[in-house]
Amino acid sequence: MRDWMRRFSIVIALFVAAGAVMAQQGAAILTGADLTRVVPTGFYFQGLSAPTQMRNSAAARFGTDRYVISGLVDTSGYSADVRAKYVGFLITDSAITLNGESLPSGAYGFGFPTEGKMTVMDLAGKDLLSVPVTNDKALRRPRPLMMSSDPSGVRLYAGKDYVVIAAK
Repeated sequence: MRDWMRRFSIVIALFVAAGAVMAQQGAAILTGADLTRVVPTGFYFQGLSAPTQMRNSAAARFGTDRYVISGLVDTSGYSADVRAKYVGFLITDSAITLNGESLPSGAYGFGFPTEGKMTVMDLAGKDLLSVPVTNDKALRRPRPLMMSSDPSGVRLYAGKDYVVIAAK
Protein backbone atom coordinates (compact mmCIF):
# COMPACT_ATOMS: atom_id res chain seq x y z
CA MET A 1 0.00 0.00 0.00
CA ARG A 2 2.79 2.44 0.81
CA ASP A 3 4.47 1.76 -2.53
CA TRP A 4 1.24 2.60 -4.34
CA MET A 5 0.88 5.87 -2.40
CA ARG A 6 4.48 6.81 -3.13
CA ARG A 7 3.99 6.18 -6.87
CA PHE A 8 0.75 8.14 -6.84
CA SER A 9 2.51 11.08 -5.13
CA ILE A 10 5.26 11.01 -7.74
CA VAL A 11 2.74 11.03 -10.59
CA ILE A 12 0.87 13.99 -9.04
CA ALA A 13 4.15 15.88 -8.56
CA LEU A 14 5.06 15.27 -12.21
CA PHE A 15 1.68 16.59 -13.39
CA VAL A 16 2.07 19.73 -11.26
CA ALA A 17 5.62 20.29 -12.56
CA ALA A 18 4.51 19.71 -16.16
CA GLY A 19 1.71 22.25 -15.73
CA ALA A 20 4.16 24.84 -14.41
CA VAL A 21 6.50 24.20 -17.32
CA MET A 22 3.63 24.47 -19.82
CA ALA A 23 2.63 27.81 -18.31
CA GLN A 24 6.16 29.15 -18.80
CA GLN A 25 6.80 27.66 -22.23
CA GLY A 26 5.08 28.50 -25.43
CA ALA A 27 5.00 32.29 -25.17
CA ALA A 28 4.47 33.58 -28.69
CA ILE A 29 4.68 37.24 -29.67
CA LEU A 30 1.71 38.13 -31.87
CA THR A 31 2.14 40.04 -35.12
CA GLY A 32 0.05 41.20 -38.07
CA ALA A 33 -3.61 40.17 -38.12
CA ASP A 34 -3.22 38.14 -34.90
CA LEU A 35 -2.07 41.28 -33.10
CA THR A 36 -4.77 43.59 -34.47
CA ARG A 37 -7.42 40.99 -33.63
CA VAL A 38 -6.69 41.18 -29.88
CA VAL A 39 -5.58 44.78 -29.27
CA PRO A 40 -8.47 47.13 -28.39
CA THR A 41 -8.74 50.35 -30.39
CA GLY A 42 -9.25 52.34 -27.20
CA PHE A 43 -8.83 51.95 -23.47
CA TYR A 44 -10.81 53.32 -20.51
CA PHE A 45 -8.82 54.78 -17.59
CA GLN A 46 -9.88 57.23 -14.87
CA GLY A 47 -13.16 58.21 -16.49
CA LEU A 48 -11.93 58.70 -20.05
CA SER A 49 -11.41 56.51 -23.08
CA ALA A 50 -8.19 57.11 -25.00
CA PRO A 51 -7.34 55.75 -28.46
CA THR A 52 -4.68 53.06 -28.65
CA GLN A 53 -1.50 53.86 -30.55
CA MET A 54 -1.72 50.70 -32.67
CA ARG A 55 1.88 51.06 -33.89
CA ASN A 56 2.91 50.97 -30.21
CA SER A 57 0.96 47.91 -29.13
CA ALA A 58 2.09 44.37 -28.45
CA ALA A 59 0.63 41.07 -27.34
CA ALA A 60 1.82 37.61 -26.39
CA ARG A 61 0.03 34.29 -26.18
CA PHE A 62 1.00 31.85 -23.44
CA GLY A 63 0.08 28.31 -24.38
CA THR A 64 -2.99 28.02 -26.61
CA ASP A 65 -5.38 30.57 -25.14
CA ARG A 66 -3.85 32.87 -22.54
CA TYR A 67 -3.05 36.44 -23.62
CA VAL A 68 -1.20 39.48 -22.35
CA ILE A 69 -1.93 42.65 -24.33
CA SER A 70 -0.29 46.04 -23.95
CA GLY A 71 -0.36 49.33 -25.75
CA LEU A 72 0.43 52.99 -25.44
CA VAL A 73 -2.50 55.40 -25.60
CA ASP A 74 -3.03 59.01 -26.64
CA THR A 75 -3.27 60.75 -23.25
CA SER A 76 -3.88 64.26 -24.63
CA GLY A 77 -7.38 64.39 -23.07
CA TYR A 78 -6.08 63.66 -19.57
CA SER A 79 -4.93 66.15 -16.96
CA ALA A 80 -1.20 66.83 -16.60
CA ASP A 81 -0.95 64.86 -13.34
CA VAL A 82 -2.53 61.76 -14.95
CA ARG A 83 -0.33 62.09 -18.08
CA ALA A 84 2.71 62.23 -15.79
CA LYS A 85 2.09 58.68 -14.55
CA TYR A 86 -0.12 56.95 -17.15
CA VAL A 87 1.13 56.02 -20.62
CA GLY A 88 -0.60 52.77 -21.54
CA PHE A 89 -2.59 49.70 -20.69
CA LEU A 90 -1.90 46.09 -19.77
CA ILE A 91 -4.61 43.45 -20.15
CA THR A 92 -4.19 39.86 -19.04
CA ASP A 93 -6.80 37.10 -19.06
CA SER A 94 -4.90 35.01 -16.51
CA ALA A 95 -2.61 35.58 -13.55
CA ILE A 96 0.91 36.71 -14.45
CA THR A 97 4.02 38.00 -12.79
CA LEU A 98 5.88 41.22 -13.58
CA ASN A 99 9.51 40.78 -12.55
CA GLY A 100 8.31 38.16 -10.08
CA GLU A 101 5.48 40.28 -8.58
CA SER A 102 2.01 38.73 -8.89
CA LEU A 103 -0.72 40.41 -10.92
CA PRO A 104 -4.16 38.79 -11.25
CA SER A 105 -6.13 38.73 -14.48
CA GLY A 106 -7.63 42.08 -15.38
CA ALA A 107 -7.15 45.40 -17.15
CA TYR A 108 -4.66 47.94 -15.85
CA GLY A 109 -3.04 51.24 -16.64
CA PHE A 110 0.72 51.58 -16.39
CA GLY A 111 3.40 54.23 -16.50
CA PHE A 112 6.89 55.19 -15.42
CA PRO A 113 6.40 58.04 -12.93
CA THR A 114 9.57 57.15 -11.03
CA GLU A 115 12.92 56.75 -12.77
CA GLY A 116 13.73 53.05 -13.11
CA LYS A 117 10.27 51.80 -12.08
CA MET A 118 7.11 50.67 -13.84
CA THR A 119 3.92 51.33 -11.91
CA VAL A 120 0.72 49.35 -12.55
CA MET A 121 -2.59 50.96 -11.59
CA ASP A 122 -6.21 49.86 -11.44
CA LEU A 123 -8.68 51.56 -13.79
CA ALA A 124 -9.40 54.25 -11.19
CA GLY A 125 -5.71 55.21 -11.10
CA LYS A 126 -4.82 53.63 -7.76
CA ASP A 127 -1.25 52.29 -7.69
CA LEU A 128 -1.24 48.49 -7.32
CA LEU A 129 2.42 47.62 -7.72
CA SER A 130 5.71 49.11 -8.76
CA VAL A 131 8.53 47.01 -10.16
CA PRO A 132 12.06 47.93 -11.19
CA VAL A 133 12.85 48.00 -14.89
CA THR A 134 16.01 46.65 -16.49
CA ASN A 135 17.84 48.72 -19.09
CA ASP A 136 18.89 46.71 -22.16
CA LYS A 137 21.96 48.56 -23.37
CA ALA A 138 22.44 46.01 -26.17
CA LEU A 139 19.05 46.70 -27.78
CA ARG A 140 19.85 48.27 -31.13
CA ARG A 141 16.48 49.60 -32.28
CA PRO A 142 14.29 50.45 -29.32
CA ARG A 143 10.66 51.30 -29.97
CA PRO A 144 8.31 53.15 -27.64
CA LEU A 145 6.63 49.81 -26.78
CA MET A 146 7.31 46.25 -27.88
CA MET A 147 7.55 42.66 -26.66
CA SER A 148 10.27 40.10 -27.23
CA SER A 149 10.94 36.57 -26.05
CA ASP A 150 12.70 35.92 -22.75
CA PRO A 151 13.67 32.58 -21.21
CA SER A 152 11.19 33.27 -18.39
CA GLY A 153 8.31 34.51 -20.57
CA VAL A 154 8.31 37.77 -22.53
CA ARG A 155 9.92 41.16 -22.11
CA LEU A 156 7.69 44.21 -22.27
CA TYR A 157 9.88 47.07 -23.44
CA ALA A 158 9.36 50.81 -23.15
CA GLY A 159 12.29 52.09 -25.14
CA LYS A 160 15.33 50.24 -23.78
CA ASP A 161 13.74 49.56 -20.38
CA TYR A 162 11.85 46.30 -19.82
CA VAL A 163 10.04 44.11 -17.33
CA VAL A 164 9.65 40.34 -17.66
CA ILE A 165 6.11 39.03 -17.87
CA ALA A 166 5.66 35.35 -16.98
CA ALA A 167 2.57 33.18 -16.85
CA LYS A 168 1.59 31.81 -13.46
